[in-house]
Amino acid sequence: MPEGPSIVILREEAAHFAGHIVLRAEGNAKIDMQRLPGQRVNAIRSFGKQTLIALPGFAIRIHLLMYGSYRIDERKDTEARLSLGFDNGELNFYSCSVRLLEGELDQLYDWRSDVMSDQWDPALARKRLRQMPDTLVCDALLDQDIFAGVGNIMKNEVLYRVGVHPLSTLGALPPRKLGELVRQARLYAFEFLEWKRAFVLRKHWLVHNRSRCPRHDIPLTRAYLGKTHRRSFYCERCQKLYRD
Repeated sequence: MPEGPSIVILREEAAHFAGHIVLRAEGNAKIDMQRLPGQRVNAIRSFGKQTLIALPGFAIRIHLLMYGSYRIDERKDTEARLSLGFDNGELNFYSCSVRLLEGELDQLYDWRSDVMSDQWDPALARKRLRQMPDTLVCDALLDQDIFAGVGNIMKNEVLYRVGVHPLSTLGALPPRKLGELVRQARLYAFEFLEWKRAFVLRKHWLVHNRSRCPRHDIPLTRAYLGKTHRRSFYCERCQKLYRD
């Protein structure tokens, strides 16, 4: 599943369609395609893992889910979920969720929750985390209402960086550790973005999809944990378990 930094790259690559009119809209998405031609794109935006194409009075929301993809000025052999044609090219999405959202995006989204937004509010994140003391940290980092854009890779890498076991509960974390968790979530998101742009992301993984702890050279534990049941990679020695 593409994480927030990958969606930022998508947004940047598609930015040149802003200001242009949709000339053609087709695909197998279950939306009103007839509503799109003739509409001018006000902006291409992103929120967490969502790509948002802002049109007058409404927006197209695209979520790439687990296996979604996109192409700009080229097509795959399979039918697109949504294909938009402009006078300066075309934008195609595959195997994804497509919805129309009514209203203005600033009224629909709280940008303070997006770890890659200029409006990101770490104090708000800490406040929300303190209100869910029984939640596992491995679930909390994937909560898109708190850390919009954080995905499973970022979860594993951030927990390793801060030395916290994924089965720790939020209420048991010392305030300093809670603050460190929030800071690293944002910091890693921008490092992820830099590495992704340079095509070297995998080289920087410390534990995700790895077999041994880079600090102690001992086997990492792999398990599907928490309510999200996403795959975790962690070191039993250097990631402390905080439980009440």
